[in-house]
Amino acid sequence: MIKVAIVTDGPYGERAYENIAREFEAMFIELEAPSGIFADEVDIPADKLKAIRSADIVITYILHPDLTLELVDEIHGDVDWIIIGAWRGDGFRNQLLSYGNVTAPENMCDLEENGNPSFDEFVSRFGRPLVEVDLEGEKVKEIRVLRSSPCGATLFVAEELTGEDAQDLPLKAGLKIQHYPCRAPKMRLFSDDECKKEMAARMHSEAFERALGVK
Repeated sequence: MIKVAIVTDGPYGERAYENIAREFEAMFIELEAPSGIFADEVDIPADKLKAIRSADIVITYILHPDLTLELVDEIHGDVDWIIIGAWRGDGFRNQLLSYGNVTAPENMCDLEENGNPSFDEFVSRFGRPLVEVDLEGEKVKEIRVLRSSPCGATLFVAEELTGEDAQDLPLKAGLKIQHYPCRAPKMRLFSDDECKKEMAARMHSEAFERALGVK
């Protein structure tokens, strides 16, 4: 089983850790962000670096760009894959991707297999939502979550829709995301793209469409 490290410098990541820890060995590591937007020197404690390097997959929810870059530079040669859950600007994203074993998704609901064994093992359980739906007449009898968003939104939707009328189920799945405290919009502070919460809603709607054979 792979080991996953979730690293943060602020308010994000704890909910993902709680969900991921149900499926994989996981650890939650908090780093202190440098003061100010830009920092000449970023110091990551040696004991925390050692712990992070012991992981197969590292997921960062670090908001400070210098700390993110320093961490990736320090660990990219020691871990199998790094997932950047919070990033700002396409230039910064491209800089991170240049390390090779780094993914910086538009949305954490958008992770899919890439051929790396450790990454694919992680994405077998977390990433782009994947569900199976059993109907009993016009009612939803059971929803099995095969792959959940890391934040747990897919599990929330499945629980909310079990027992509901099956009509317009994909639409209902997307609407339920609007009631979940999705933090995706806050992960990209400088994005003019589609609202990240709307993207998460669309991905969940599509998951239920596939489960019902609609598309």
